[in-house]
Amino acid sequence: MFSKACEYGIRASIFIATKSSKGIRVGIKDVAKEIDSPEPFTAKIMQILTKNGIIHSAKGVGGGFEVSAEALKSIKLIQIVDAIDGDKIYSGCGIGLKECSEDHPCPVHFEFKKIRGLLHEMLTKTTLEQLASGVKNGDFFLKTLNLD
Repeated sequence: MFSKACEYGIRASIFIATKSSKGIRVGIKDVAKEIDSPEPFTAKIMQILTKNGIIHSAKGVGGGFEVSAEALKSIKLIQIVDAIDGDKIYSGCGIGLKECSEDHPCPVHFEFKKIRGLLHEMLTKTTLEQLASGVKNGDFFLKTLNLD
């Protein structure tokens, strides 16, 4: 549903938020490693998140990425998605048709419309603080398990 960039952006924001809640700034290498993303691609995503006021970037010694305590409470997941993917996820056709509407629906139009509505509601209600808290508590994970 989300683009790869958006998936990485969400994971990066959560990772940075968990570190920020402990007073730690993180560098681009740490972010890229944690979210399992190529560093140049991660840097582009971080530019977008910084430009949109989701993440703060501090330069120089002791610099890195962080999220303020106030921002943790107010930033909603929808802001990250909109910054990276825009709003096409709420309006696009479920099977990718260029022409899909109430008057000319695709086979999944009406069911997918319900799902998009639920997704929009979840993204609007969920804060970065909630997600970071779940990761810190061990309820949620940002990395897949290595079962080898």
